[in-house]
Amino acid sequence: MSIIRQNDLIQSIADSLQYISYYHPLDFIKAMHEAYQNEENPAAKDAIAQILINSRMCAEGHRPICQDTGIVTVFLKIGMEVQWDADMSVADIINEGVRRAYRHPDNVLRASILADPAGTRSNTQDNTPAVIHMEVVPGDKLDIEIAAKGGGSEAKAKFAMLNPSDSIVDWVLKVVPTMGAGWCPPGILGIGIGGTAEKAMLLAKQACMESIDIHDLIARGPGNTVEELRLELYEKVNALGIGAQGLGGLTTVLDIKINDYPTHAANKPVAIIPNCAATRHLHFVLDGSGAAEFKPPRLEDWPEITWEAGATARRVNLDTVTGQDVASWEPGETLLLSGTLLTGRDAAHKRMAEFFERGEVLPESVDFTGKFIYYVGPVDPVRDEVVGPAGPTTATRMDKFTEIMLEKTGLLGMIGKSERGPEAIAAIKKHKAVYLMAVGGAAYLVSKAIRQSRVVAFEDLGMEAIHEFVVEDMPVTVAVDSEGHSVHQTAPKIWQAKIGKIPVALEN
Repeated sequence: MSIIRQNDLIQSIADSLQYISYYHPLDFIKAMHEAYQNEENPAAKDAIAQILINSRMCAEGHRPICQDTGIVTVFLKIGMEVQWDADMSVADIINEGVRRAYRHPDNVLRASILADPAGTRSNTQDNTPAVIHMEVVPGDKLDIEIAAKGGGSEAKAKFAMLNPSDSIVDWVLKVVPTMGAGWCPPGILGIGIGGTAEKAMLLAKQACMESIDIHDLIARGPGNTVEELRLELYEKVNALGIGAQGLGGLTTVLDIKINDYPTHAANKPVAIIPNCAATRHLHFVLDGSGAAEFKPPRLEDWPEITWEAGATARRVNLDTVTGQDVASWEPGETLLLSGTLLTGRDAAHKRMAEFFERGEVLPESVDFTGKFIYYVGPVDPVRDEVVGPAGPTTATRMDKFTEIMLEKTGLLGMIGKSERGPEAIAAIKKHKAVYLMAVGGAAYLVSKAIRQSRVVAFEDLGMEAIHEFVVEDMPVTVAVDSEGHSVHQTAPKIWQAKIGKIPVALEN
């Protein structure tokens, strides 16, 4: 029998969440470095380099890998012989640990959780509550798997109730391209097979928490059906050519992890949940001897990688840029942005659209004329920071607002991560605007380009308020040019054809 003390669990939860906010798992770093060394597409290689440099900076500076510090998910196995020294429920204990982690003054983490999701969507201010799954098992220990899962990758989760005769491989290869780049590949695909609908999703989420070992499996060979499926999917998903950040390339997934469970004879439930470039998870055990201790990894385990924009990068002054300048930018071109831009994401766009629908003008402090908007919800700054980690959020969520924003505001362009959908591309082409892509998963690195920051509107929205940033040499890629040409549509097809394992018809 072991006695688990309330404060030990609170401290362990808080410490683990701080730990994973700035330390990638080393198996992920190793796999990303291998992908970097093997990558042949310069744009994808550049994106992976930024992610690895960002990771090392976060490990050194103890600041979040990504501005989206995630929704906390906990899988708890409680030994049947465990005794509790506590006056709070287990869920309340875990949530108190989350609260302390996200409010830590030395490393403030972004509060992203909204209560009343179908209504007011008000921020809970401390990232609680966590999503908690508990299981009672034999033994006298408390086994904990904890993750901080980004909303961008979670939004790309997929589920299907296949017929028993349907091919899982065919379904995965059909679905993965529809996920776009909003999950910030390369990463891990967690797949759950069997059980019921909700069981398959849980299996997929748990699979995301496993270590990367695909190359060990390749070396020794499969020993069962699941391992055979992992190897087949690993090869074929990478052959899709989606690549890092959807820019086309050799590595889309670092590993395929699969959990299965017996299911009904009439069913074949299958779920996919991707883990993004901000992979954050940890496993630890409490045995009654005190709070868990987390040993820092060695910085020597991170590769030494340098990043330069290159001689062909074009420097852009955001304070003087014109529509004529924008029209000269080429898809895939690297730009270094300096000057003033405004931010805005989901809640701000919704509020601005409501202004326009009522025939009202935006606040005087919000003037988008000839400006760019950056889709971001930054982390609060600490110490001498101008702003905390401030990487891009998924641009496709703003697609439905693109036409009205371009029509009503005089906006020249947008900056975000991942691809744009047909609706947004049509609006960009119509208004001769542009969409620029920053690297998702490089939030701390991006924040170093921000020299000034202030909230100019909608302060009540918290991290979704509109900020004014003054940036210097912020690196971006032209993802959709003023004629509506999208690198996310063309590059994966080019690389799928180059890899040559899956037939593809190239468009003219």
